[in-house]
Amino acid sequence: MKNENECFISVDVETAGPVPGEFSMLSIGACAVSVPEQAFECELKPINTNSIPEAMAVTGMSLDELTKTGLEPREAMLQFADWIATVLGPHQKPVFVGLNAPFDWSFINYYFHKYCSENPFGFTALDIKAFYFGKFSGVWGDTKSSAMSARLKPKLSGDHTALADARYQAELFRLIQAFGSKHD
Repeated sequence: MKNENECFISVDVETAGPVPGEFSMLSIGACAVSVPEQAFECELKPINTNSIPEAMAVTGMSLDELTKTGLEPREAMLQFADWIATVLGPHQKPVFVGLNAPFDWSFINYYFHKYCSENPFGFTALDIKAFYFGKFSGVWGDTKSSAMSARLKPKLSGDHTALADARYQAELFRLIQAFGSKHD
């Protein structure tokens, strides 16, 4: 059953490491799950020089370059909040949707509270991995995006670019929803 008061928004972030505050959020990509063309994307100036080489290799980004070209974190989060407001219909609340949502949400939540004082998503996030696990009664190890893709056959794929990953996640989420109840 669909709740018209909810607007699912797929969000992906790229970061310099695993912990918000200790490491910087480098980029945000987001799209409305039902209309992935409604999208937001930005790169942020790092908040410090901490990084993990493996994380930087995955993103392909440079802290030095982002220092020159990225948005100030407050400006990025204000723009993101404004975009979220434009996606919402009357009386709708945004629902954060992510693939490994606890990771992405922790950075978004930290940055919203540090730079804007409020997170429009509140204190919740819908994790696609957990949704898939519950829908198909599988094993946690089967909730990797590669296993989901093998079963669901999405047209898109992830590439560690925040917006492309957000759109891929949105497609996975829609495909999981389309399977109906696990009790059918």
